[in-house]
Amino acid sequence: MIELDAASFLVQWAVGGMAGAWFTTRQREVGVGYGWLLRSIFGLLAGSGAVIGLSSDGGGATRIRDVVAVLVTVAIVVALVSSVRRRHHTESGAFDARLDLVPAVVGVVGLVAAGVDAGGNDLVAVIRLLVGAVFLGFVTDAMLLGHWYLVQPGLPRRHINEIVAAFLVIWPIEVAVMLLPTGMFSVFSGSVDDGWGGQLGWFWAACAVTTGVLTVVTQRALKERSYSAVMAATGLMYLAILTAFGTDLVARAVLQG
Repeated sequence: MIELDAASFLVQWAVGGMAGAWFTTRQREVGVGYGWLLRSIFGLLAGSGAVIGLSSDGGGATRIRDVVAVLVTVAIVVALVSSVRRRHHTESGAFDARLDLVPAVVGVVGLVAAGVDAGGNDLVAVIRLLVGAVFLGFVTDAMLLGHWYLVQPGLPRRHINEIVAAFLVIWPIEVAVMLLPTGMFSVFSGSVDDGWGGQLGWFWAACAVTTGVLTVVTQRALKERSYSAVMAATGLMYLAILTAFGTDLVARAVLQG
């Protein structure tokens, strides 16, 4: 089983968010301010995860996660500072987007450690954390990117199309890993007590299905030529964030060891 832990969740979210940051900014067409925004947000999340983890009692794999959380935070800050310096000291302001991959790659070590520490089937726990990181990170980045079109209206629409399409690929994988034994099927059958007479299991199912539906509708909205289509897609991704977090967090809470 997996364990719902605030430190692990924050690090997971930050790692996935930085992977999404690289995915969007790697072509160097999105304004530098968008990168600053993401690095600030996910740096704060990673730092908060590090503080929470280090202030709690724990050792072994937990401490590995906490040390990695610190390294992830530092890597994000380095990327942010590098981007700001390049913007102000070079004409092009060119930024090596691979710096955004550093915290994502380093963070994998921390998520593996968090999965091992969670108890139950280590492999399943690790897979859930890694997939969940990308799942939560990409849906957050997609919503933020939609807002960025207000700042950079001439930005090609393919960027938001790409990240929404990528999220739609990740969605069924996220649902599938939450069904792996011991998973949500056990909640439906009653072998795992959710404490609410099975209601949380059905709530999770509703969140999972709704997330997919909202993402498909978002793709359909983006096919419209008018600029308002991007804003409509952004609103839909707002809703998708809520249901996506329900998909990940409700399962983790119900299945916690």
